[in-house]
Amino acid sequence: MKIRHVFSTPDLDSAQAAMNAALEAGVHDDDILLIARSDIELESIPNERKEADTDLMPAALRGAGIGGAAGLAAGLAVVAATPIALTLAGAAAATMAGAMVGCWASALVGSSLPDPIRRKFHDEIEAGRILVVVDGSKELLTAAEPRIVAQSGATPLPFEAHKAAVA
Repeated sequence: MKIRHVFSTPDLDSAQAAMNAALEAGVHDDDILLIARSDIELESIPNERKEADTDLMPAALRGAGIGGAAGLAAGLAVVAATPIALTLAGAAAATMAGAMVGCWASALVGSSLPDPIRRKFHDEIEAGRILVVVDGSKELLTAAEPRIVAQSGATPLPFEAHKAAVA
């Protein structure tokens, strides 16, 4: 399972040095992202290196799961408790409806929330620093971190999360 580490660099040259050090340590190119203030991102960071700006997809997935569970519970309660003679197909329809409504509502809320890294390191980003986000196995990142710090002067930030939880 991949985990995510975040490093802070003072400028684009240092961020590039940190990315090169991560690549040399064996981190895959697709597992390195950059986060910066919007003006820096627009001018200097290629689109393929940018992290998602919102929590849209994780929120939609959570909403679908919670809404589906709520719809299933409501559908089964109606099947068991009322003399309407709602079938199990009706309970399945309630489950699907709950999942759709939950997904829609959560996606709306999630689209307005910034990415968790942007939320946690807002002050660092607004100060003009560029964050280098590296995903990889725990062993790979433990071995790569000293190289990244030594070659770029990057500062490791207190953030570690499973990629699946932040994707």
